[in-house]
Amino acid sequence: MNPVLLSGQAAAGGSGMIMMVVYMVIIFGVMYFLAIRPQKKEQKRMAALLSTMEVGDTVVTSSGFYGTVIQVSEDDCIVEFGNNRNCRIPMRKSAIVEVEKASDGVAEPTPVPEKSTDKK
Repeated sequence: MNPVLLSGQAAAGGSGMIMMVVYMVIIFGVMYFLAIRPQKKEQKRMAALLSTMEVGDTVVTSSGFYGTVIQVSEDDCIVEFGNNRNCRIPMRKSAIVEVEKASDGVAEPTPVPEKSTDKK
């Protein structure tokens, strides 16, 4: 065997291995920007949303029920569902998927001009 040919084959095999590693890094980078990064942003958004949840906020649970928060603790909250004041269910904060602040949905009352009763 010719030593020049052997060194050329070894170099070709080494560059193939380097290209495979480069492709793996590119694929991992694409997966990070398409899957992992958006999920982490969503987790941060939900954590911020749940940490600012307070009594009186309207929430939607993961099962689709709408309710009003009546008590909040560190990991749990008590939610009141429907018009029946006796339907209060304690649940984990992680079961809440949407929060609408109590002040967001309430319109400020507009002053009504008084009618003058002056008759001339």
